[in-house]
Amino acid sequence: MAENEASVLEGKRFTVVVLLFQALFILLFGIFVEYAPGEASPATNLSLYASDPLQNTIDRVYPMFMDVHGMMFIGFGFLMAFLARYGYSSVGLNFLLGAFVLQWATLVLGFFHKDGTYDTPIQLTITNLLTADFAAAAVMITFGAVLGKVSALQLLVIAFFEIIIFGLNEMVGVLHLKAVDIGGSMFVHTFGAYFGLALSRVMASRSRQARHSGQSKEGAVYHSDLFAMIGTVILWIYWPSFNAVLGAGDQRHRAVINTYYSLSACAVTTFAVSSFFSKDGRFDMVHVQNATLAGGVAVGASADFLIEPWGAAFIGVVAGLVSVAGYRYLQPSLQTNFHIHDTCGVHNLHGMPGILGGLASVVATASLSSSKYGNSLFQIYPAMAPENGTDSHIVALNNLGYAFSAGEGRNRSTQALFQLAALVVTVIMAIAGGALTGFIVRLRVFQPLPDTDEGLFEDTLHWAVNPDQLEMKPLERVNPPAGDQENGSGARERQGTPAQASPSPAQASPSPGAGAQPVHVNPGTDQVI
Repeated sequence: MAENEASVLEGKRFTVVVLLFQALFILLFGIFVEYAPGEASPATNLSLYASDPLQNTIDRVYPMFMDVHGMMFIGFGFLMAFLARYGYSSVGLNFLLGAFVLQWATLVLGFFHKDGTYDTPIQLTITNLLTADFAAAAVMITFGAVLGKVSALQLLVIAFFEIIIFGLNEMVGVLHLKAVDIGGSMFVHTFGAYFGLALSRVMASRSRQARHSGQSKEGAVYHSDLFAMIGTVILWIYWPSFNAVLGAGDQRHRAVINTYYSLSACAVTTFAVSSFFSKDGRFDMVHVQNATLAGGVAVGASADFLIEPWGAAFIGVVAGLVSVAGYRYLQPSLQTNFHIHDTCGVHNLHGMPGILGGLASVVATASLSSSKYGNSLFQIYPAMAPENGTDSHIVALNNLGYAFSAGEGRNRSTQALFQLAALVVTVIMAIAGGALTGFIVRLRVFQPLPDTDEGLFEDTLHWAVNPDQLEMKPLERVNPPAGDQENGSGARERQGTPAQASPSPAQASPSPGAGAQPVHVNPGTDQVI
């Protein structure tokens, strides 16, 4: 009875805190936010409409915006639905998290992007909605690192603080360093991954418990992996929109093309390398679900550059190789030696490919040819425009219909160094911010999960669900190849811990009366189905 009363009180605490957050958002929107004239509200000055009063930014952006929006709520949600007993939370809490972040990020990013003009309201256009979705992606990446190890209230508190640090980092990188990152390799993927890893490390007591107890719930069943593949395919299809939506004209066109070929090359490489790393030549679903997407992450920062299709494909190949190797070898080492538990392997999908993307942008910038870019150079690299806004080159371009303003007169080497500086600053701020947030959310007031095995990777703590529906065994090899036994990396060991001793086929099939779902073995593949 006492436990039930405590559970009710904790549930009411969540309700009160969430509604207070929502009331705060409504109040701040009422005070600081308005529609942008000529975009989301009627214009009194026809010049606000440029050349056509019937044209609006939303006409050009909305289709790609919906692609990105779908990626956030369907793609990320289902990608994380691989856990056997955490499917409701993977999709449902991702939904809650996204709805929370879209509002909070609109306010925070709108404030930081004012760059000193704080006496005017935040004027909303669809671009604000897009940048809020990008911020939500960073938080969802962080969620992947601590999936199954945090409560719903902790998750919202993490998002609250992460968005503030995310906005601060983006302000430094975009407005002050003037780094270029159209697809978010640095500011979204790298930031979200290392924020999550630092957060997980600070909360390591729970991670070590899961590792030492041989947590069987941190695994998949056959159908949960299929749900995760739905998320993978949706993300893979729509990723060109994610990398291209903030561009315009030929810039956007290149971003679509480059992302398209980087993803394709990455997917092919992932299947090849996954088979090569396996002792028996079989594919690992963990690699296919995740590493196939690394090409989209890695090409993001240079997606709109003139890197040529072969260059985009090369980036995809390297990203696929790095990501699979990370899942196979680096992730177990991080957990064993540094106590960094990464449920979804965000370091392999977002962290390392994000760094690769940042470094690719450094190389591409340092080797660019201004003659090849022509008039679009200053559109992609605003800081490389002449310092004098009345420079004859700027004036001539603006007379052709462009809207360039004065820059800093950087050469390609200087701009490349600023790209590198933005990457370094992002990693530092993500790690520091994640660690600080971890210390905060460990406080009992934020309802950390119980210090028991039952508190990890478990839907029943957050959802009204019939426990009988969750009586299923994680998918594992019945007789893993000898090579896999030697290196301790079973096919379903996402977290890189040594595989548990597998039962014999007879042991794996308890009678239905025992309360467990019957488990069958496919004799052709030695796989539980």
